[in-house]
Amino acid sequence: MSEAENEPRGLLSGLLDGVVEVFDSIGTQVLLTFQSVVWLFRPPYRFSQLFAAMDFIGVQSIFIVALTGVFSGMVLALQTTHSLRQFGAEGTVGYIVAVSLTREISPVFAALMVTARAGSGMAATLGNMRVTEQIDALTTMAISPVQFLLSPRLLAATLMVPLLVVLYTCVGMAGAYLVSVKGLSVDPGIWVSNIQNRLVPSDFWMGIVKGAVFGFLISTIACRQGYHASGGARGVGEATTRAVVQSAVAILIANYLITSWMTDI
Repeated sequence: MSEAENEPRGLLSGLLDGVVEVFDSIGTQVLLTFQSVVWLFRPPYRFSQLFAAMDFIGVQSIFIVALTGVFSGMVLALQTTHSLRQFGAEGTVGYIVAVSLTREISPVFAALMVTARAGSGMAATLGNMRVTEQIDALTTMAISPVQFLLSPRLLAATLMVPLLVVLYTCVGMAGAYLVSVKGLSVDPGIWVSNIQNRLVPSDFWMGIVKGAVFGFLISTIACRQGYHASGGARGVGEATTRAVVQSAVAILIANYLITSWMTDI
């Protein structure tokens, strides 16, 4: 067979290999996620592992989430106040910042910060345990590695990310208040009253729902990448990189889908 005839076959083979790899990755992800959820309801319950995961994902992320939230609220208030002041509508800055934070900015940015700090850490930890055969040792001791390692992280992320979203919103509003009211002399009464009169519970709950979904996605993707890592230290690094990239993409896609769904309710 000539080289010209072999080239299309090679391209087709490469394309099919890529498609198979994608479906294999999706199947592995779904199966591992299903197993992790099922093990949440089966004894023995690993409360010590759950609390350790909650500390790692939630408590240790407080500083970076709060720092990001403060400056996000400050820059959002600064830009909005300058833009609306030329129309004499700077009194609505508080409401605009509040709805922007609660519905979009807080859940997305908090989740991305958790991905960068905790998601990468989970993938690296599990990947290191895989390549050093610690996960195999758990299986040898008749301990389910999914129940012991993955399920607590999944539940912890689903619980803690919404709380970090609330924290992000609170510190973001504090930063926005300092900039717009104390720094740019916006009337504080109008600033607060617009929030009280126009912000509705659905705005707040949208951020909470997004936070829970994002936490679930971060944990499942990071755990899957780390759990199936191979190839030594280089493989662990590649798995960690994939976990961060895939989690960030999943967050942005899920953000659009949830926004579209909850906006129509």
